[in-house]
Amino acid sequence: MENTIIQLFPEKQRGFWRRTAGCQREIQEIRLRSGRPIVIHRDGRELFLDRDGQFTDRLSGAISITAEELGALLSHICHYSLYAFEDELRQGFITVSGGHRVGVAGQAVLENDGRIRTIKNIYYMNIRISHEIKGAADGVLPLMYGSGGLKSTLLLSPPGCGKTTLLRDLIRQISNGNAYGPGLTVGVVDERSELAGTYCGIPQNDLGMRTDVLDACPKAAGMLLLLRSMSPRVIAIDELGNREELEHLKRAEACGCKILATAHGESLEDLEKRFGVDRQGWKQLFDLIVLLGKENGRCVIKHCFEREEVGAGDDRRRGWHA
Repeated sequence: MENTIIQLFPEKQRGFWRRTAGCQREIQEIRLRSGRPIVIHRDGRELFLDRDGQFTDRLSGAISITAEELGALLSHICHYSLYAFEDELRQGFITVSGGHRVGVAGQAVLENDGRIRTIKNIYYMNIRISHEIKGAADGVLPLMYGSGGLKSTLLLSPPGCGKTTLLRDLIRQISNGNAYGPGLTVGVVDERSELAGTYCGIPQNDLGMRTDVLDACPKAAGMLLLLRSMSPRVIAIDELGNREELEHLKRAEACGCKILATAHGESLEDLEKRFGVDRQGWKQLFDLIVLLGKENGRCVIKHCFEREEVGAGDDRRRGWHA
């Protein structure tokens, strides 16, 4: 994997960040807050950096980042033209080379109608490291195919359990074709630029040879656009967030598309409470729900809820089993 973390930082800061960049594979997030200790999320642990850029778990030896350093970092990320990145800043994040996403917070500047025009006085940044792990979906893929081909699947998990990494590799393998089924045309609505990691119009991650990506577009509108323009066999979205998006997934399914989606939650009950949709509603849309979690710091499949047909003839019924 090409080391792309070091490129995020201005030349003067790279000596300090070189050790952190060398651990790119193990790092999930770099959290920077003006006047506060630098926090590194690495392999499920929270660590700090000392004055030499070495990892430490002791807060007493942790170094803080200054407002000036944060300003220099932001200017470098924006190629020294904040105005050119105003649209990205309005959404609260910037996607950079390597597919990494830099979230920002500070003082919101509002339009007359209350919408955010931009964010200024940015003193908080969260660098989320993109991890493209080819083969991450190998354990899930066999569960996703049956006699009818690919199953519409929802990946459900709390934050930090690898669902976006898993979805990314599922898209790639379904698009290219695999041992369980031929390659399918996949339409990806990448609202937050996390799946493809599009940078200057070019995907930084491999989503497969038959995949079309609609970047930085709201999911609800993007699904309709792809259905009209690209005729996908599969629609994929990350982080299903509201009832409107759920209704558009239903429309895609009614058009004959299979669905790949992720959502935050720790149980089916969480889905019911969050979206106001009972199990019957979920099982009408998804053939398979994969519940992810963590055990001993590793991302694992905790449960699979699958829709199956039982009985015969006109008396067929559908039920969930785990």
